[in-house]
Formats: sequence, C-alpha cells, structure tokens
Amino acid sequence: MTDAERPAPTTFPPGFRWGAATASYQIEGAVAEDGRTPSIWDTFSHTPGKVANGDTGDVAADHYHRVGADVALMAELGLQAYRFSTSWSRILPEGWGRVNQRGLDFYSRLVDELLGHGIEPVVTLYHWDLPQVLQDQGGWAERATAYHFADYAAVVAAALGDRVTTFTTLNEPWCSAFLGHASGVHAPGITDIVTSLRAAHHLNLAHGLGATALRAALPPTGQVSVTLNLMQLYPATPTPEDEDAVRSVDAVANRIFLEPMLNGGYPQDLIVDTAALTDWSFVQAGDAEAIQVPIDVLGINYYTPARVAAVRPQDRERLAARAAEGPLGDQEPAYWPGSHLAYEVPQDGPYTDMGWRIEPSAFSALLLRVAKDYPWVPLMITENGAAYPDVIDADGHVHDADRIAYLDAHLAALLDAMDAGADVRAYFLWSLLDNFEWAWGYEKRFGIVYVDYETQVRTPKDSAFWYRSVIQAHALPR
Repeated sequence: MTDAERPAPTTFPPGFRWGAATASYQIEGAVAEDGRTPSIWDTFSHTPGKVANGDTGDVAADHYHRVGADVALMAELGLQAYRFSTSWSRILPEGWGRVNQRGLDFYSRLVDELLGHGIEPVVTLYHWDLPQVLQDQGGWAERATAYHFADYAAVVAAALGDRVTTFTTLNEPWCSAFLGHASGVHAPGITDIVTSLRAAHHLNLAHGLGATALRAALPPTGQVSVTLNLMQLYPATPTPEDEDAVRSVDAVANRIFLEPMLNGGYPQDLIVDTAALTDWSFVQAGDAEAIQVPIDVLGINYYTPARVAAVRPQDRERLAARAAEGPLGDQEPAYWPGSHLAYEVPQDGPYTDMGWRIEPSAFSALLLRVAKDYPWVPLMITENGAAYPDVIDADGHVHDADRIAYLDAHLAALLDAMDAGADVRAYFLWSLLDNFEWAWGYEKRFGIVYVDYETQVRTPKDSAFWYRSVIQAHALPR
C-alpha cells in the first residue's frame, strides 16, 4: 500500500490530552476588585479609537464571579485540561514586591475547582496584560521588566506549583513585541521598529529568567513551557525576491524566538537584516545562556498562514501612503510588523470572520517544520480555532457548522502531522468562551460557548457538543 492509498488516521494516540484555553483580561472582568491594578490593556482599551466600538475588558465574560459555574460547564463538555492565564497586576499590584493575597486566592480557588472536576490546570503567566505601572517605567523596552517577570513567576509557582504541573512563561511574545511596539495595534500602542526589537529581546530574556525561577520553585515533576504563534509562510510569487521575503519574515516572526530559546542565539540573517535599524547593543553578555533554559514542551498557536512579498522600490511610496490614510483592513497589504523588507499580501478565501484564510495543510506543514528543526522538543497545540458571526436562533441554539468544519479539518491536519512524525501531546481549542477579542472588542466570537454580554448567560454552541463527542471518542468522526 502506498502512502497515497493509506487511509488517513482518525484516532488520537493514548495519553493525548484535550482542553480549551482562555486569557485573564479577555474573560475575567472585575478589573478594579480585590486589589487588582490596571494593566496596559485597561489603559489601551479606554483610549478612544483603539478598540472597536470603544469596548473594554472591564466586565468581559465576568469569569471572576462565575468560576464555579464555568468550571462545571467545562466538566459537562468533557474537557480534560484547561489553559488559563494569571493576571500579573492582580497578583503583584505594583508589578513587583508586594503580593496581593486576594489575587492569588482567586487562582488557587480556580485550580481547586478544576482539580475537583478532574480537569488539569495549565497556567500561562503572561498573556499580554503587563501591569501599567511597569509600562510607566518603560515596559518591555526596559531590561528590568524581564527581572520583574521572573519574580512574578516565582510567586505564582510557589502558590500554585503544588497542584499545577505545567506552567507556560509567555503567550505569543511576537504579538507583545511587534503588534504592541511596531504596528501599535495592540497595547501599549507604540509604533517604533527599534523599540519592538528591544521588546522582543527582553521578552526572550523574561522567558529564560522566568523558566529558571519556575525550575527553582517547582517539584521535579513540574513542566515548563512557552507558547509561540509561529507563522507558516509562503511567497506571494515564485520569484527569488519573494522567496527571500519569506526568509526575512521567518527571521523576525519565528526564529527571533525559536533560536534564542532553543538553540542559544539570534539568527545571523536577522542581525544583518536589521543592521540599519539597530546594533543590538541591548543584548548583554550572558543573555544567550539566560534565555536558553531547557523546556519540557513547546506550545504552538495556529490560525492561518501568511503570504509575503518583497518590498520593491515601487512599493514603498504606495505602502507608506496607504498607512498614512488610517487603519488598514484585514485584506490590505501592509509592511510586516518589525520589517521594512517584506509585506503581507491578501489571500484568497475561504475566510473566517477575522478575514483569515482557512488552510489546514499549512497547519500540518508548520508542525512538521518545527518537528524537523527542533526534534528534541515535544509540542502541544495551545490555541487553534475560528471566529464566526454566531447568533442564537429561535430554538435557543447556536448552529455553528462553519466552526465545526474548521475544527474538524484542522484536527485532521494535526493527525496527519502526527502520523508523519510530529510529537504533539495535547490540543487546546481557542476558545472556551466568547470574550473580549483585543482590538476587535466584542465583535468577534471565537468561543464554543456563546456569551450574552448583557446577561452573561452561557449557551454551548453546536461546536461544544461536537468537541465533547471528539473527546469522548478520542477520535474524529468518520
């Protein structure tokens, strides 16, 4: 039987774990309760014009007050694991130093609720909500923030490490560095490429220092992870120029984090590409060793691929003029954040409600690339999902067939990659609940549970019941 004739696998291996994911600012609300101080997303969302419809995370999905019911719902849906993030400013209101016990107690109660329902807690320490007090001191552009993060990691690990076995240092540092400091579409809203590169390095350093702090605080069975939103990239045209654009974007999107974290140094082509912008003097002696702390598992977030083109002389004026006109649409070409060498080109559909192309084969290709380049690191899918314009119909249900089709196709692509050798240990669907979707506010719904933001009533969508059946069968429907 040839590979082409062999039936595609539908069953997942023993021990594979099923979960769903959320993030603190996106669901918790209670932004001024029990000692929590503002984060950069509180400030950003309250700045006019930054978030669609002027939405904020002040209430979000009100998870802070609904933990018991939300965990019970997770159990009803058969989740085996739940990935959530802790709010730095809820635990350390001044960013460092004084610990707010009420903040820690909230997460301790959440962990106990999860364990009481047989659900494994997986903790992410940083999902973009830097304490505003640290941003006032320079934020990720300043080296001190990385050391404050390590102190924060130690506090959380000491409080929860007796019950939580897996801690993730950072979620998607690319977004923090480049969407937050280059394009400015995320908090803190800075638009400076050099600052974004400094921030990327200090996030790398925070990961390494945080991982070391976790190792010191956790028992030997504790696992340390990081989550990267790696990009599967394709050239816009089969030309040498666009092929080189893929290389350059790969350096600033993927290898800027993969290489220092896993191989102990920045890629040389990244240094060359950015030489006109910075001399990288913010990298100090000993940083490479501090960053390259062995991890137990690498988290990967995947939604859509990207197609990129080289910035040719005739493109520069056009791109600059369009950027000056105002916010760019999802399908408009723009400089790749952090690079003046390449830009992203629109892709054909089909699309999700985010305007993101649906291409499951790119998911497989990305996983196999990582497995080939870093074969010693097990993987887990820490986010994968789709936004659609969901509505509750007259019968009180949410029939989200498009989301089911997206998930089914991507889980099949995941199985293909695993069958070809990718060592993937778990899958966390994004997201459990509809939530505050960053700069899109409440316009975009990723959840498998519908949230009525006026009443906070939760309604599991058809996709939630489909996902429960997949978990129960440990396999895709045939």
